[in-house]
Amino acid sequence: MRRVVFNQKGGVGKSTITSNLAAIAAAQGQRVLVIDLDCQGNTTRYLLGDAADEVEAGSADFFESTLKFSVRPLAATEFVTETPWENLHVMAASPALDELHGKLESRYKIYKLRDALLPLADQYDEIWIDTPPALNFYTRSALIAAQGCLIPFDCDDFSRRALYGLLEAVEEIRADHAPELSVEGIVVNQFQARAALPQRVVQELLDEGLPVLEPYLSSSVKMKESHELSRPMVHLDARHKLSQELQALYAALG
Repeated sequence: MRRVVFNQKGGVGKSTITSNLAAIAAAQGQRVLVIDLDCQGNTTRYLLGDAADEVEAGSADFFESTLKFSVRPLAATEFVTETPWENLHVMAASPALDELHGKLESRYKIYKLRDALLPLADQYDEIWIDTPPALNFYTRSALIAAQGCLIPFDCDDFSRRALYGLLEAVEEIRADHAPELSVEGIVVNQFQARAALPQRVVQELLDEGLPVLEPYLSSSVKMKESHELSRPMVHLDARHKLSQELQALYAALG
């Protein structure tokens, strides 16, 4: 299964959700690859810690290689790094992604990621793709390469208003380029059960018939500790409430 985690709004938890669900899958014995396409590299840093500074090749190198014709192009696995967690690998991001963007877009390399990932079906059970907070070349490449799309939602009214355009964008890409792609659901993040606004905003999504997934992910300072230590929640404290919610969310994806 190839999944992309996408929202055009920053700070909604894309990297956190991608990394934690992928880590849960790997902890359950799945062979998992995470692809970081955000030049900020938050997912890369989260999964690799200080070792992120020593990565020899990553997603920028992969895309740069597509700009050069080769009779025998390098396999996508040549740009992958092992994480400290068993069964979990990452194609790391770097600031060079930003520098390459214009060249890749002008030379229409939009299908290269999809073509590179298809042969990996016998090596990885799951591929998770983290995207930048924009509908740019990398995000479109990820959506074209994916089968499922998760949309993080941070219980904010601005996020709710942006959802409609986001869903339309995904549907347009599905219709034009990626017939396998579907929106698996909206992941409610930073949910505060005792606050009126999050409850109201999420209820509005449900009333509109949007595919809101359960359980909702609670707001917790434990996640900040998880980020600081570069330890996904399942490895930091598997019994914590937020860890249990993440594991239940992963199970709900089927």
